[in-house]
Amino acid sequence: MSNKARPPIVVVMGHIDHGKSTLLDFIRNTNVVAGEVGGITQATSAYEASGITFLDTPGHEAFAGMRERGADIADLAILVVSAEDGVKTQTLEALDDILKAKLPYLVAINKIDRPNANPELIKQQLSEKGVLLEGYGGAIPAAEISAKTGAGVPELLELLKLLADLEELKADASLPATGLVLEAHLDQRVGISATLIIKDGTLNLGDFLVVNGAVSKIKRLNNFQGEQVKSLLPASPAQVIGLAEVPPVGATFQTFTDKKLAEKTAELEKLAKKEKTKTEIEKADITTQTEKANILLEIPVVLKADVLGSLEALRSEVLKLNSAQVKLKILSESAGKISENDVKLAGAIAGSLVLGFSTSAEKNATDLAEKLHVEIATFDIIYKLSEWLAEKIKTSLPKQEIITSLGRAKLLKIFGGEKDKQIVGGVVTEGKIASGKMVKVWRRDNEVARGKLTGLQESKIPTKEVEADHQFGALVEIRLPLAIGDVLEVIEISEQ
Repeated sequence: MSNKARPPIVVVMGHIDHGKSTLLDFIRNTNVVAGEVGGITQATSAYEASGITFLDTPGHEAFAGMRERGADIADLAILVVSAEDGVKTQTLEALDDILKAKLPYLVAINKIDRPNANPELIKQQLSEKGVLLEGYGGAIPAAEISAKTGAGVPELLELLKLLADLEELKADASLPATGLVLEAHLDQRVGISATLIIKDGTLNLGDFLVVNGAVSKIKRLNNFQGEQVKSLLPASPAQVIGLAEVPPVGATFQTFTDKKLAEKTAELEKLAKKEKTKTEIEKADITTQTEKANILLEIPVVLKADVLGSLEALRSEVLKLNSAQVKLKILSESAGKISENDVKLAGAIAGSLVLGFSTSAEKNATDLAEKLHVEIATFDIIYKLSEWLAEKIKTSLPKQEIITSLGRAKLLKIFGGEKDKQIVGGVVTEGKIASGKMVKVWRRDNEVARGKLTGLQESKIPTKEVEADHQFGALVEIRLPLAIGDVLEVIEISEQ
């Protein structure tokens, strides 16, 4: 064993638009932000710069899974907080992910170049949330920076390297590589690819990669810049192209030089996965008949995204809209372009939707969707998709009958009548009763019929309403023969 110091893996986290990507942009001296739709990072990315491997995570709430995964993979974290906007919802969510992963971290107070910047206020806000910075009663390092101008960034990097030195991060480059899957997707041109983060060992061209019970020989290996290489060292991001299966994001991987050993390991993983799936099915909640009865709207959906991380965010946003009355049923979900098969699947069930995030539909899929009357909706910004789907649900929900009780009356006399019409007398016990309104008939606490109050008198004088504690005479249009002691509940019915 030859453990040597390795570069730190650092996850950059914070609220949306607080400058995470801009900070990395400055460090790498590139322009990633300009190429991102809507100005936000919608997928986890990995870069090497200044002797550090950085993981950039999205700030939007839909990408909570990506943030958690970034925290699990990383050695250290940078929590970015805008000096202008302060501590926000996703700031606290990112902090929670950092603390759960037990990551050493520092705070980057960004946008100090802005006219409304107030770093001291930010430090106070953080202390109120239990983040005690150096100089504020704690030991958490902090740097005031401008990711736009670069002010304070060199000091931030120095703090980061000091923090890494304290962790004494080591790896053995002589070992076969192990690590985690950061991202994965299917590319129609080159096949299945995955972005890996090497935690230990060296990843070599020709190695056998085992992940999620599948074996793949590494036939093409790229570094984070997309350049083909023969090997990559610990802490490096790696792109492996031509995998046998799309691996789940967050899965661990191992590599082997011996194919038979790789296959044996994969078989053991398959058995473990099969047993886990069986247990999960057994523990799964079964929707009760009562729950099913409450569902007013069910929308089958086919989900597509560019990569698995984006697909995870899409699934989260879709399922978030489920309620006691609305069920979004996922028919299938996969990474890649929307295909004919996706449309065929949706077309088999009336009312199905095909939802795409950061992807597009193939021409033959679009043509087929038109023929089958299948709606395809694609979006490049996750919250736009959420807003559209919420509105779709709202307009698709069936009108609900709302019953408002106006009053109740007890029958004291039955005077007779003709077919479907009865003359009765009674006293109003609650609220008021009104002519022309619908009535429920209650007998021994059970609703037995419904009818209509078409005539109403008080003291033998026709009236529109009779108040509580007053006696009345009335004509009731109803098929059920009424009886003394029955209760008439006068109701109003509307639609929502």
